[in-house]
Amino acid sequence: MKGNLFSDFEPVTAKQWKQKIQADLKGADYNETLLWKTNEGIVVKPFYHPDEYESLSAIKNNKDFNLCQTIFISEVKTANFLAKDALHRGATSLQFEAHQPFNVTLLLDKLDLPKKGNIYFKLNFLSESFITELVEKTTEFNIYLNIDLISNLARTGDWYYTSQQDHAVLENIFKISNGINILSVDSSLYQNSGASMVQQLAYTLAHVNEYLNYFKDKEVFSKGIGKSIQFNFAVGSNYFFEIAKLRAFRRLWKTLAEEYDIKTKAVLFVQPSYRNKTLYDFNVNLLRTTTECMSAMVGGADTIANISYDCVYHKKNEFGERIARNQLLILQHESYFKEAIGVADGSYYIEALTKQLAEKALDLFKDIEKSGGFVKQLIAGTIQRKIKESAQKEQSQFDKGEKVLLGTNKHPNLNDKMKEELELYPFVKINPRQTSIQPIIPIRLSDKIEQDRLAKE
Repeated sequence: MKGNLFSDFEPVTAKQWKQKIQADLKGADYNETLLWKTNEGIVVKPFYHPDEYESLSAIKNNKDFNLCQTIFISEVKTANFLAKDALHRGATSLQFEAHQPFNVTLLLDKLDLPKKGNIYFKLNFLSESFITELVEKTTEFNIYLNIDLISNLARTGDWYYTSQQDHAVLENIFKISNGINILSVDSSLYQNSGASMVQQLAYTLAHVNEYLNYFKDKEVFSKGIGKSIQFNFAVGSNYFFEIAKLRAFRRLWKTLAEEYDIKTKAVLFVQPSYRNKTLYDFNVNLLRTTTECMSAMVGGADTIANISYDCVYHKKNEFGERIARNQLLILQHESYFKEAIGVADGSYYIEALTKQLAEKALDLFKDIEKSGGFVKQLIAGTIQRKIKESAQKEQSQFDKGEKVLLGTNKHPNLNDKMKEELELYPFVKINPRQTSIQPIIPIRLSDKIEQDRLAKE
């Protein structure tokens, strides 16, 4: 006999579930026992029910996400070799980072990217002449220039030149863009510095709004903003919240883009966070980056660039990079994330988190705009102070053992010795210098505890 398996059962409402739970608690307070509040001010409930939703949003994960390898250009021939090797071993896109101009032709010589593969540039300098050359010599590739003036101000404390000159250079680049993806917003800076998820979303939206507002009345607006803007996100180990964070940003961007009447797509370039990576018991970093990459996949990342388990203390090396790349390949193919569509659809929990994060972030964004905008608050030091307050709260939770990094502040192996393994200085470098504003400084949660352990080796 065919029929609905559940047709003989009466539906149970959210109210009935709560009454049953309260009865089983035998007098214990429901709110105090089963509800908990996050640093974002979001209350997490013990159950979620369809009674609370008129409809669920459909934000699809991108099953064709790009698997990106990051390569630093110190010597161009070497970078070209590493790029070819990464593509041969499974990468589908490349990100090149550089501190100074380089030979574009030599770097891109005989690179054979997949049809949907992209090249992302992370240029830690601003040169109109070089970027013009870059645009002219990369016509056969789909490239992202990743220019973010405001991120440079926030990260270093200074504009490249001056605010006026930086924006003039950007406007000139817009004029020769020819459809290339130019703008980016580095949200990862806020996450790695300790901002809450609500702050990350609001600051990212306010950050990009500075560009939209600055250029909206200029002739180059529609041409320069282009078909997409790249948003660089970092994700931590709070699995479901990170999925919701990326989904919430899609909603927020849609709302902002409609206000400006633009069809520009938000391209999400996602990496695991550095904030929770550790020097001791470093193999746990493999577990952390695995779940973080999963959050990125389910949350709808367009491109994912994993980081190596030993990035805290080792220079880039073949083994670490191969393991990082293979983590993504295993998730993509052996765990069938490449085939899955709408993984988070139908989850009332993720839907609730997405909705609350988006609403709280939108409220904060409006407050920033009422106060004169993101750059004005950066110059006043307000953004830096708010991030520092959030970071200190999280740091206090870590120091008390309320926030756990396994192998570091819980179940540490005190026989681990790392002093002889250091190829990189793993802690915050403080180089006193005069800057226009106070820079936003990324810092790992385990920074202090690791310094103390190293000193005792």
